[in-house]
Amino acid sequence: MIILVMSGTRDGTEIITKLSKKNYIIATTTTNHGSQLSSAAGAQEVISQRLSKEDLLNLIKDKNIKLLIDATHPFAVEATKNALNSAKHSGIKYIRFERPSIKIKKDPLIFKTDSFEKASILASKINKGNILHLAGVSNLKEILTYNSPDKVYIRVLPALDSVKECLRLGLKQEHIIGMQGTFSKNFNKALMQEYGVALIITKESGETGGTITKVEAALELGLKVIMVMRPHIKELLNQPVVHHIDELLNSLEKLKLS
Repeated sequence: MIILVMSGTRDGTEIITKLSKKNYIIATTTTNHGSQLSSAAGAQEVISQRLSKEDLLNLIKDKNIKLLIDATHPFAVEATKNALNSAKHSGIKYIRFERPSIKIKKDPLIFKTDSFEKASILASKINKGNILHLAGVSNLKEILTYNSPDKVYIRVLPALDSVKECLRLGLKQEHIIGMQGTFSKNFNKALMQEYGVALIITKESGETGGTITKVEAALELGLKVIMVMRPHIKELLNQPVVHHIDELLNSLEKLKLS
């Protein structure tokens, strides 16, 4: 069985590992790092670039793909919409794998918002100290729109493309923390103390994304937390969505595709 796994996340890598023993897996990612992880997990083919709906349609047809597993990040809205539309137009099965949400407790230090632009504006209003951005380089531009690069630090994957983008947007080298996580609460605390952080910006990317340990570390230090909540993708209504590997395997068994 030829299965397309839209990956680039830790979840996607685990799915590839589970399925590649019995199936031919074609994985898509948007980074070289994600490509390396997918290959190491057992994917027989890896495409490392952003794919439009047309690209996906052509790939599904050319490779005779029978199932599309969308394991992209919860914030990758356009990727999920493209995956859904491509599967629908191609007449193949679609399954969305989305890591479970976590409950964000009520705390006067936690400020929830629904976009990075709003998070950036809010940070500029409630904070005078250093900001640690823990939500990826793809959202850094919005944060720097309303906050001085002299006060913004970012933790990113130690990938050349990520570092170059940080520099292009105006961050100094010493404000770029290249590390591959996730990290423990104590490690996060040490990092926040080392850089004199007063506020962190993160997103609700689930336990797999390290959200819990980031928030716990910040709160124990008395730091403000701006949390960008997950987007709601209305197109997923009435679509098969699973949150755990066992659920996915059971779904495949029912489809007779595992």
